[in-house]
This record gives sequence, C-alpha cells and structure tokens, in this order.
Amino acid sequence: MTSYKNNIYDSINIFKALDLISDKDIKPEDYISALTRKNITKPVIFVGTGTCGLGAGAGKTLAKINQYINSKKIDADVIEVGCIGLCAEEPIVEVQIPGMQRVAFGHITEDKVDELLSNVFNNHIPEDLALFQHISESNKKWENIPTINNHPFFAPQTRWVLQNCGIIDPCSIKEYIANRGYIAYTNVLTGKTREEVCDIIDESGLRGRGGGGFPTGKKWKFALNTPSDKKYFICNADEGDPGAFMDRAVIEGDPHRLIEGLAIASYAIGATKAYIYIRAEYPLAIERLNTAITQAKEAGLLGSNILGSGINLDIVIKKGAGAFVCGEETALIHSIEGKRGMPRPRPPFPATSGLFGKPTIINNVETLANVPSIILNGSNWFKTLGTETSKGTKVFALSGKIRYTGLVEVAMGTPLDSIIFDIGGGIPDNRKFKAVQIGGPSGGCIPEQHLKTKIDYESLRSIGAIMGSGGLVVMDETTCMVDVAKFFMEF
Repeated sequence: MTSYKNNIYDSINIFKALDLISDKDIKPEDYISALTRKNITKPVIFVGTGTCGLGAGAGKTLAKINQYINSKKIDADVIEVGCIGLCAEEPIVEVQIPGMQRVAFGHITEDKVDELLSNVFNNHIPEDLALFQHISESNKKWENIPTINNHPFFAPQTRWVLQNCGIIDPCSIKEYIANRGYIAYTNVLTGKTREEVCDIIDESGLRGRGGGGFPTGKKWKFALNTPSDKKYFICNADEGDPGAFMDRAVIEGDPHRLIEGLAIASYAIGATKAYIYIRAEYPLAIERLNTAITQAKEAGLLGSNILGSGINLDIVIKKGAGAFVCGEETALIHSIEGKRGMPRPRPPFPATSGLFGKPTIINNVETLANVPSIILNGSNWFKTLGTETSKGTKVFALSGKIRYTGLVEVAMGTPLDSIIFDIGGGIPDNRKFKAVQIGGPSGGCIPEQHLKTKIDYESLRSIGAIMGSGGLVVMDETTCMVDVAKFFMEF
C-alpha cells in the first residue's frame, strides 16, 4: 500500500493508494465509471434484498432472475442492493441495459420475472410495472417513464444519508469508494487535526439523531479534552422503538457509510477501539457489517498505522439481546462490559467516564452516517438545509395506515403533513387521518390539528412530542387510541 501522507484524496487516489485495481491496463477513471454504472457494456439487474424486500419475496425473485439469464445464456450482472426506501412496492427490481437509464419496477414477484426481462431485453419497458427511471447524463432516457425526482414518494425528499441505499452493492467497498466513499476519512487522517474535525462537526450544527438532539461536535469535544490513556467510541444500532427501522435499512444498504462515519468520529476523539452495538434480531445487517469491516481491514482502512498516518482503529460488533432498556447509553455500556444492562445515575457522563471507566462517546447510526458528507462538503453545506436550531435532514420510518410505507429523508423543518400526505400518499381506502405516533414509547401521538407542525426538535417538543429515533406510525379512524396506549404501556 502506498502512503499518501499530506496528499488530497479523491476516488482515483484512493484506488491507487489501496492498490484496488487488479487490471493495470485499465485507466482508473474508466474503472470508476464502470463501478458507478455510467457506462456499462452488458445488462445489469439490481434486486432489493433488504429485510423488507426479502419479506416480500425478493429471495424467490432473485432465484428466478438467475434461472432466467442462465437458461437464456444472457451475459448480465445480477447485483443485490439494499432498500431504496419505497417498501410498499417491494420486491423492487431495477434493470439497466447499455446506453439507457436504469429503470425501477415494483411488485416483481417470481411469476413476473420472465415477462419483465423478456420485455426489457427487447428494448420495451412495461409501463404497468415501471416505477421510475434514474438520471444519468451519460445515458438515454426511456419515453413515458417518470424520473425518480418526479415520483411523488421521492420528489419532496433530500437524500443525504440514504443516497447510496438501494443504489450500490452494499457488499462492495470498491463501489462505495467509486461513489466518493472514504474520501472524507482519508483526507481527515492525512490532513486534519482532531480539533479541526470536532470544530467542523460543531459548526455544522449536527445534533444527535437518536433522541435528545444534543450537539454532536460539543459531545465529541468533551471526550477529546478529557485526558486518558484509552478512549472508546460506540455506535448505538440498537433501535428498539416499535415502527422504527431506519438504522437497519441504512446498515443493510450502505454499511461502509457507517464504518466511515464511525472511523472519522473515533479519530476525532482519539479512540483506538470502536464498538457497533446492534440487536441480534438484525442478522442481515450484521452480516453486511461484518463484510464491510473485513473489506476495510483488508484494504488498510482499519487496523494499525492506517495510510501511514500512525493512527490505529479496530471496530468490533457487539450483539445485543434485544432489551429495550439497552438503548439508554449507560445501560448499553453495561451490556458491552458483560454486566446486566441497567442504566446508572449521571454524572459522571460517559464522555468523561464510560466504557471500562474510560471516556466514551455514543452516537446512533444516522448521526454517524451524516459525518462523511459534512467533512467532504463542509459545515456551511450542511447548514443550507433545516431550521435555525435543527440543521440538515432527518430519516423517518413511515408505517401504519399509509399508502407508501417506507424510509424517507426530508429536510429539518418539513411539515408533518407533507411527509404523511405528499410523500406517504395519505390514508388508503378514503379513510380519515386520526393521529401519528412519533418517538416510540417515550414519544406521543400527534392529532390532526397539529399536522402543520414542522419536523424539528423544538417544534415537536412544544406540542408534547419528541423526535426520537424517527419512527412515524400513522393511524386512521379505525384505530383505537385506548388500544394504542395499552400497547405502549405493556411494551
């Protein structure tokens, strides 16, 4: 591995530094273009195999696709991707043929595979199955197929955290790097002090996306400025709120983004060991995380003396037993230490005395997934979206009595009714909206008169609710609020 100390990294330099291009005759820019699907020479079929897709039958669809191309002797790549967010249309299959835009198709169960592929491979798009087409300057548009930016589910969204989910192969570090992955991390290691990284995050206005919304940069500085021979960073991926599946989907669809964010955060506070605390009920997310960590180690982005910087970092996955209380940070720390997962009084706060009595910072998946983009684009870029006190975007899991269930990402300050009716498509079967539950068991139910409330920490708090991790459970006129209250009390 070449040391690029004090160099400014881009995707090409990272591929060179990590010696990731096995074919020495190919130009790096052509290699990256192929990985980003800007120029392909044979058909590529993408199958959404996140947990939601598999639950809808994507495994059988994938098997049928492989059977089809093998029986027809078609030279095509079949790639498994994570969830693109539109869970209501699963199983989702996307197809790209050379020279044309990539097109997404919904509800592609195994019995529809032959019809779909026969049509697309003959340059015909079955419009009754098509959802949208992606946008790439190097490829030609299909007629009569809306672009993803015009689809009602995606049009109001701003996808920063979710930008790669459902798009790239989550098990390919090369695809992640080709899509500007690990640029922020490598430039931090070779060109920024820990204090500078903390300052960038602090100035961006990023607040914790797991509940209380504490300023992330300030939290990091507490640990950075606490003298210690050992420091730890923990990613809390133990989302336990009913109706919340944001962390799972991000990890399944873009695990390297989490690894990069966690690596930058660990460097910022001086931690040489980091943990990802994730519930054991997420086997696919754990599998893809393990793959990503292994790939990062093999590439020299984790381990000892990373990129010749003298920086060391190990990332360990710790499986939780599913106890809801372990989402609380001191209980989570006890669980990692092998103790009973019970909260303890504070102070001392984990930033000064946490895991094994050492300074420890805990952030959730979404918080850390924002970090690479902030480092890459700058704190002012992050502040272009959001409100005065709540910057950037927020990811929500939209479920319940709603037309388009799924994963959405919107700018902070977006009105609640825009998420439910514009993105979610409103209540099916002409029923009336009753309430939306937000923030899990610690949150609250927001009735119709507060639907214009903007999604930010202070606005939600003013009506007696909290942001929480981001679960939104929509209820219609058939929902019994007494039953809802009983459910959360029993939970």
